[in-house]
Amino acid sequence: MKIQSLFLLGGILLAGCCQTACVKDSGTKYAADAVMPYVKSGECPGYISVFYKQGVQETACLGWANVEKKVPINMEQSFMQCSQTKGFCGVTIAMLVEEGKISLDDPVSKYLPEFKKLSIRMKNKKGKWENVPAKNVLTIRMVMNHTGGFPFETPSKSKKGWSSSSLRDTAREAARNPIRFEPGTRALYSNTGIDIGAAVIEVVTGKPWDVFLKERVLDPLGMKNTTFQPTDEQLANSISMYDVKGGKKAKFRAFNKWMPLPHNGPTVFPSAGAGLWTTANDQLKFYKMLMNLGVGDNGVRILKEETVKNLLASSTRPKKLGNYSLGLNVTKDGWLGHGGAWGTNCMVNWKTKQLRMKVVQFNGGPRPWDRAWNKAADKFFKQKFDNAASDAYTGRLK
Repeated sequence: MKIQSLFLLGGILLAGCCQTACVKDSGTKYAADAVMPYVKSGECPGYISVFYKQGVQETACLGWANVEKKVPINMEQSFMQCSQTKGFCGVTIAMLVEEGKISLDDPVSKYLPEFKKLSIRMKNKKGKWENVPAKNVLTIRMVMNHTGGFPFETPSKSKKGWSSSSLRDTAREAARNPIRFEPGTRALYSNTGIDIGAAVIEVVTGKPWDVFLKERVLDPLGMKNTTFQPTDEQLANSISMYDVKGGKKAKFRAFNKWMPLPHNGPTVFPSAGAGLWTTANDQLKFYKMLMNLGVGDNGVRILKEETVKNLLASSTRPKKLGNYSLGLNVTKDGWLGHGGAWGTNCMVNWKTKQLRMKVVQFNGGPRPWDRAWNKAADKFFKQKFDNAASDAYTGRLK
């Protein structure tokens, strides 16, 4: 199908670029109509948008990967997906549950003994802070759905960034420090918890988590440009980061403190909570696999249908604590996915076979173009399409 690639060069030019999955072109330009005014004004540097509905797709590459160098944004450029990495960890946890190697209600200490005794930082009756022993058993389910009581990051990662410590070192540091509340009683968004889940995977499989992820998910789906160690060439062909604020022109930013330079090399460690680099085309492969209940666009089955439905697309939290599964946001009407710190987001609906994805690299806000994009998505999904000519894969779940 054709992808709308719109960028500024003395006006708006339209060009074509290729995309891996064989789907029917919607012939619409809802995203372009919504976002391009902000690109023209210089407020929004670059924006990739994908809307998909039952075999019909609108894909738009809007603006620039690098404004100063006038490099148009495209589907094969690398970018940081940040917290979208959590869903990849969720899939690998679900694999081990499916294979009977772990249970979500296993104590974390079964695999990581340092978590056998945890303390909680809390105020006593006199209003003074103290550490008290935790009563509840910390489980794999809790660390993967942000109810374990862990802070966003460990102290060392808060100072040095997401990629500064190995998963096992992160887990050890997390176990040494007090948690915020009794495990399983509240929700607190935490990269640390997801890293602990990945450390469990390393113990169970006997492999580094990033190696297990590559062997079992990335390679089978054909995600050749997804990695924790982008090459110099991939970094040179990446989407630049910008500070944005509605009403003002975007400003280039070399890096964010959470992912400081360098972005590759021996000082960069995988983080399951954030840190995975990918491309728009690669990311589509992962999320379409979730949308199609475990089967990739290439026909490779990654997970059983019931595993996706019951573990990844269903909340694993107590009802009073909101909806979240294993590293993924979920809704009761079939949507699941995740966003990233720099504004990226992808959500899919396995019931209606719909997908909405945006790829950006922004710090700051407000971002009025996102509101416009949301309205564009609503228009796309309300439109009726003739998808009789869509690829034979669509809807094939078994």
